[in-house]
Amino acid sequence: MVVTFKSRAAADVIMLGDHAHALLRILGKDADARQGILTAEQLPDAIAALQAAIEADRERDRQRQNEPEDENEDEPPPTGIGAAVSLHQRGWPLLEMLRQSLDADKPVTWES
Repeated sequence: MVVTFKSRAAADVIMLGDHAHALLRILGKDADARQGILTAEQLPDAIAALQAAIEADRERDRQRQNEPEDENEDEPPPTGIGAAVSLHQRGWPLLEMLRQSLDADKPVTWES
């Protein structure tokens, strides 16, 4: 399933359902709803919540990078196209949409 976030202040943000649902939970919204809205009044809290989640995810990545590699691992972790995409990478486009929408006083909607 695909979820599309829309705003009159920004380009659409399209995500696979599982990733979008995780972000919706961070925003305090019902991830199982097929559609919904973040009103302009809700955007400051949504931005703060998503920004905090992104910063926490970045910090976890930094800590993992600073950990010594396990010598028992047969293969190094995947890099490039095979590497996992983190929350802060997935959440950034939505965060930018929320910020642009707040600046323009426009709501953000989503539908699947």
